[in-house]
Amino acid sequence: MPPDHGPDPGVRPVSAPTRVVIEADGGARGNPGPAGYGAVVFSPSGSVLAERSEALGIATNNVAEYRGLIAGLRAAVDLGASEADIRMDSKLVVEQMSGRWQIKNAGLRPLAAEAASLVSRFDKVTFTWVPRDRNTHADALANAAMDAAAGIAPVSSAEPAAASAPRSWEPRPIEGATRMLLVRHGETAFTSQGRYSGRGDVPLSTVGEAQATAAGVLVAARAPDAVAVVTSPLSRCRSTAEAIARELGGVPIRVDDDLIECDFGSWEGLTFAEVRAGWASELDAWLADPSVAPPGGESFAAVATRARRAVSALQATYPSSAVVVVSHVSPIKLILQDALAGGPGFLHRLYLDPAGVSTVDTWPDGGVAVRTVNDTSHLR
Repeated sequence: MPPDHGPDPGVRPVSAPTRVVIEADGGARGNPGPAGYGAVVFSPSGSVLAERSEALGIATNNVAEYRGLIAGLRAAVDLGASEADIRMDSKLVVEQMSGRWQIKNAGLRPLAAEAASLVSRFDKVTFTWVPRDRNTHADALANAAMDAAAGIAPVSSAEPAAASAPRSWEPRPIEGATRMLLVRHGETAFTSQGRYSGRGDVPLSTVGEAQATAAGVLVAARAPDAVAVVTSPLSRCRSTAEAIARELGGVPIRVDDDLIECDFGSWEGLTFAEVRAGWASELDAWLADPSVAPPGGESFAAVATRARRAVSALQATYPSSAVVVVSHVSPIKLILQDALAGGPGFLHRLYLDPAGVSTVDTWPDGGVAVRTVNDTSHLR
């Protein structure tokens, strides 16, 4: 699947007619999730003149659909066409590009502007909505690109798809695994008030201190052989880590800056309602795309990079051992998202309680076993 830049190697060596038909599609598994697009340029007689597709990594459905449109327009420009009939099953893209709907999502405006710039290079362009069953060629290309974004290799009759990690229903022995007990810090004043709490160093409340001790009792019962507690540098995590380390008999505590919470920038200390009132379009863009950061803050994509780096360090430092990891909502969710092979929609569906405990085993060969998620039995 060639990327969307330069003349496409899929362009057929035939003379293109003045008028072409472009069918484009895009999608994401999770919205946002592993995303990709497909675009096909046809002659008026139905001959395929060009195909383009690309895996986009993590993006939303609408972003992928716009990227498919842009790729189809570029392919038609490369072919020298002067008229294009564009057919898509995305009502949103068709209506926005036709000028009948406003583009309210700030993240889509640059893509719409890029598409409009390409449209201006034609003498005539029409946009038509078609049902999905009339857009099957582009849909198939988009789905293959989404598979690639999700790490799913294409299956051929000659060669089975290679697996990125062992797959089996058979239980694996714990020997050889790094067991991570992921603990969210205990409650703070911001937690109980539903406020964004990122880099602000808010201490544990009295309730949070009791929760931290209870989490330590659970961890000591589940993993009495844990060799260390690794924590975010913020005090709410360090206090939780100290309570757990005491219950484990005084194991060492190590700070890892990669485990710090997402930087919520201008939204720090505000409630969701307050952010919605002051930054409605920015909030929508942030919720729709993990690469978008709050004003002055950090994107979830950047947090994911840190979280993966932290996990790699844990695996290298504590092979065949149990280690307690004390962190925040965002890093723990992203670690669990990777462990469960989930899309970014996972972030908005999983709830983690203060002092909730999740357990993940990983093996050097890439094997993963998620044992528990957000266990709160110790808090009842």
